[in-house]
Amino acid sequence: MKRYRVGVLGATGAVGQRLVQLLDGHPWFDLTEVVASERSSDRPYGEAVSWRLGSRIPQETAGLVVKPLSKDLDCDLVLSALDSQVAGEAEDSLASAGFPVISNARNHRLDDDVPLLIPEVNWEHARVLPHQRAVRHYSTGLIATNPNCSAIGLAMVLKPLQDAFGVSEVLVVTLQALSGAGIQGVAAMTILDNVIPYVAGEEEKIETESLKILGGLDGERFLPADLRVSAQCNRVAVLDGHTEAVSVRLRRPASGEQLRQAFAEFTSEPQRLQLPSAPPQPILVIEGVDRPQPQLDREAAQGMAVSVGNIRPCPVLDWKFTLVVHNAIRGAAGAALLNAELLVAQGYVG
Repeated sequence: MKRYRVGVLGATGAVGQRLVQLLDGHPWFDLTEVVASERSSDRPYGEAVSWRLGSRIPQETAGLVVKPLSKDLDCDLVLSALDSQVAGEAEDSLASAGFPVISNARNHRLDDDVPLLIPEVNWEHARVLPHQRAVRHYSTGLIATNPNCSAIGLAMVLKPLQDAFGVSEVLVVTLQALSGAGIQGVAAMTILDNVIPYVAGEEEKIETESLKILGGLDGERFLPADLRVSAQCNRVAVLDGHTEAVSVRLRRPASGEQLRQAFAEFTSEPQRLQLPSAPPQPILVIEGVDRPQPQLDREAAQGMAVSVGNIRPCPVLDWKFTLVVHNAIRGAAGAALLNAELLVAQGYVG
């Protein structure tokens, strides 16, 4: 199989570092370019980055010279961890220059011709890409995005329920980890001994992105899912792993055991294609009334599976449960990497 040369944009940031880590030893991809701000450019990556992960910087990557953001990249596709302040224009420019861009940024997520992908949930949405290329006059370029980190965990557990029983209403309360705010995101004196009941833009992202993810694609148009989602988002003093308390109203009656079975038996296109980053079981049902917990369950399937548990009747809607998703891996870097694998397998990356 052909090996693909990959560039990482925003390589010195929190998500960029995770991408560098996940690309080390990847069976399909070779990291050949690291891109960051001008203050980091023209220096070896190992000197430019303030490495925050437990593993060491991959030796080959440490020696790569950091480049400034431009079209002068020696790679077949780029994974973007750019800040949203610069991502929109930069990603469009690179796609226009022929680069497939798989983005973690929010800028293009709700564009009418951009797939907002979770490969297990809506892999078919990639079929909009020929239309995108025609409308935007991209040649070999494209833009595909992964969703907000909390929306990924939520949509993954809603998908098997939607398929089996239908879902009409969702209430979700998130307890979001510090790493979701970036390396310099939350001051220690603000978060210690505290819960902050506000995460800028998160509630709106969950409520809108979920409808696009769980909706359909009619030729060249995305059709939003016929459900209502209400989100309340909180920042908590956990390093990695978002916890979400979810209540759902189903369109058809189901028992608790049927919900557990729907979660446990759920597989999709990434498992059929045996994509390198795809977890064998996307959703793990965890037993115990006090599970899942971020400290115990965020690393499930190397951080790529969503753990769900404490499934019980809801006196207001129908059922309620708790999920944990590793926001930095399944919710960000790992999501972008799995999207890249999917687009290669589908033939959109040449």
